[in-house]
Amino acid sequence: MSQMISAELVDLELDLAADSKEAAARSLAERMVALGRVTDLDGFLADVAAREAQMPTGLDGGIGIPHCRSAHVTEPTLAFGRSATGIDFGAPDGPADLIFLIAAPAGADDAHLSILSSLARQLMDADFTAALRAATTAGEAAALIGGEETDTQAEAPRTAPEPTSAPEPQAPAGATPAAAPAGADRPFRIVAVTSCPTGIAHTYMAAESLERAGRAEGVEVSVETQGSSGFTRLDPDVIAAADGVIFAHDVPVRDKERFAGKATVDVGVKAGVNRPAELIAEVRDKAARGEITEAGAKPSPVEAAGEPGEGYGTKLRKWLMSGVSYMVPFVAAGGLLIALGFALGGYKVSEAPSVMDHFLWTDTGSWAALLFQVGGVAFKFLVPVLAGYIAYGMADRPGLVPGFVGGAIALDIKAGFLGGLAAGLIAGAVVMAIQKVKIPASLRGIMPVVVIPLISSAVVGFLMFLVIGEPISKLQSALTSWLNGLNGANVIVLGVILGLMMCFDLGGPLNKVAYTFAIGGLADGTDGSFKVMAAVMAAGMVPPLAMALATTVRGRLFTRTERENGKAAWVLGASFVTEGAIPFAAADPLRVIPSAMAGGAVTGALSMAFGCTLRAPHGGIFVVPLIGNALLYLLAIAAGTAVSAGLVVLLKGLRKQQPEPESAAVEPADDREVAVAA
Repeated sequence: MSQMISAELVDLELDLAADSKEAAARSLAERMVALGRVTDLDGFLADVAAREAQMPTGLDGGIGIPHCRSAHVTEPTLAFGRSATGIDFGAPDGPADLIFLIAAPAGADDAHLSILSSLARQLMDADFTAALRAATTAGEAAALIGGEETDTQAEAPRTAPEPTSAPEPQAPAGATPAAAPAGADRPFRIVAVTSCPTGIAHTYMAAESLERAGRAEGVEVSVETQGSSGFTRLDPDVIAAADGVIFAHDVPVRDKERFAGKATVDVGVKAGVNRPAELIAEVRDKAARGEITEAGAKPSPVEAAGEPGEGYGTKLRKWLMSGVSYMVPFVAAGGLLIALGFALGGYKVSEAPSVMDHFLWTDTGSWAALLFQVGGVAFKFLVPVLAGYIAYGMADRPGLVPGFVGGAIALDIKAGFLGGLAAGLIAGAVVMAIQKVKIPASLRGIMPVVVIPLISSAVVGFLMFLVIGEPISKLQSALTSWLNGLNGANVIVLGVILGLMMCFDLGGPLNKVAYTFAIGGLADGTDGSFKVMAAVMAAGMVPPLAMALATTVRGRLFTRTERENGKAAWVLGASFVTEGAIPFAAADPLRVIPSAMAGGAVTGALSMAFGCTLRAPHGGIFVVPLIGNALLYLLAIAAGTAVSAGLVVLLKGLRKQQPEPESAAVEPADDREVAVAA
C-alpha cells in the first residue's frame, strides 16, 4: 500500500480547492497526473464519472470513495483528501470529509487489487478513520493509509473489541455438515456474496461490514467477495450448513444456483455496507418463518442486468429488451437469407414451389428458393421467440412455455409483433402470480414441470383467443396499413423522428425503442417496415462516423485521446455501433448530442424519401448489397455524417480553445465495451 500513496497524493485542505465531488476528483487526480500515475486527466475523470453514474460512492460515516478502472492509469494509485466543510458524494447521512480517489489500471493484477480491497476493509474500522481525521500532516496521513502506525494512531482511543462467536467444533474428515437448526448448540449461520461494478471498494467494505455485524450479533457469517481481484467460492459444505443467504450486489452473482433453497435477502451492495445488522435480522426472520426463496437459484436475464431499487418502467424496458435480444438472431438470419434469395433469384423467388418438391443442384433459381424458404421458416419464429423470452426475462424458465404458446397464438390470429409483446407480458405475469402461491413441499417438485406450464398456458390461451387477441390484431393491421400508406411529407417526418430517437442517447433507452419498433416491423414483411428498418440503421451509423470525420478534418479541436477514439469510430460507425460516439458525448454533450441528432434526422428523412429498404436488422455497410436503392442509401448516410460533423466542428470552434500540454502522451483509445445497437 505504501507504494500507492505518498505525501504528494494527500490534500488535508481539500475544501479550499473543491466544493463538489467533480471538483474534488479533479483536484486529487491532478496530483496523480503530476506524478505520472495518470496520463490523461480528462479521460480518467470521464471514467470516474461513468463509475459514479452507476452508483454514488458516498458511505455513511463521512466517507467518499470515487474509484474506477481506467486505461489512463499507469499503476494502482490512491489519493486522499480531507474536507473541513464536507463534500456530497450521495451518502444517506450527509457530506463526506474523508475522500479517497482510487485509480486502478484497466489490466491491474490481482496483487494490487487485493491491496486496494484491504483499504476498503480498513474504512470500516472506526479507529482508522479517527486517526485520519486527527492527522496533522500529509506525510502522517500517507503513512497511516500505507499501513504504518503513527503517533496519532497510537494515541487514539481504541473502540471496544467486538464480541466473537465461539469456534465451532470441526466435523470429521470427509463428513458433510448438516444444516441443523440454529439454537443453543450452535450459532445462526449465514453465507453472503458481495459485489459491485468495479469490484474494488464496495465489494470488500460490504463484506467487512457484514462480518463485523455478525460477530456483534453472535452470528456466523461467511462472505464470498466477487471482486476484481478474483474470488474464491465458498466451500459447498459451508453453504449446505447455512441457515440463510445475503446477496449484497450490484452486478450478477456468479453461480447463484449454489445458494438455492434457503432464506434469502437480496439487496444492493451499499445496503451491505450501511445496514448490515438489519440484513442479518431480516434473513433470520425469514428463516424462522420458513420463507424459502425458490428464485434464489439462477437469476433471470432481467435480474442479472438490473440495478437494485429500479422502478417498474426500467424493469418493463428490460423485460421487453430480453425478448428482443433473443429475437434479433432470428431476424438477422431470416432477413439475410430472404435478401440473398431475392438477390440470386429476383422477386419471383417468393412464388417458387417448395424445394422439397422441386430442386435442381445446378439451377441458381433452386438455390435462391432454398435460401428464401429457409429464411421464411426462421421468420416464423420471431413472434413466439419474442413472447417466450419476454416471459423468461420476467419469470425465468417457467415463463418459457406459456410465452411461446402465447406468441404462437399471436402469430395464428395475425396479432403480429404487438400480440407477441402482450402475450409475453401476460405469460410472465401469470407465472409470477402462480409462483407466489404457497404450496406444500411435497408438490414443489412438479410445479415447474407440470403445474405452472399447464395453468399458465391455459390462462394465456384463454386471454389471447377470447379477450385481447382480436383488438390487438386489428391494431396491428391498422399500424401495418398506416406504414404502407405513408407517402410524401409523412414519410419524411417519420424518418426525422426515427433519426432523432436513434441519436438522442446513442444506444440508450430511446435508441432502443426506435430500433425495437423497426425490427418488430420486419416480422410483417411489408415494404413500409423495410423502409423503417433502413432509416433506423442509417441514422444509427451517423454519430460515430461524424465524430470520426470531425476528428480527421479538425483534429486540433479534440483532445489526443478523442483523436485516437476517432480512428476506432470509423469502424464502429460503419458497423452500425452507435455507441462508438459515447466517449465524445460524455466529454462534451452540449455540442456533440445536438449535432448527432441533426445529422441523424437528415439521414433518416433522406432514407425514407429515397424509398430505401432493408430486410436485415444489422450489419452496417456490410449488408449494402442487400439494400434497396443502395447508392441513394449511402448518399443519405454521407449527407447526415457531413451535417453532424460540420455542426460539431462549428460549435467546438466557437468556444475558447485550451491548448494541450506538449508533454501529454498519446494514449490509445479507451478499452471501452461498446454494445451493438441491438
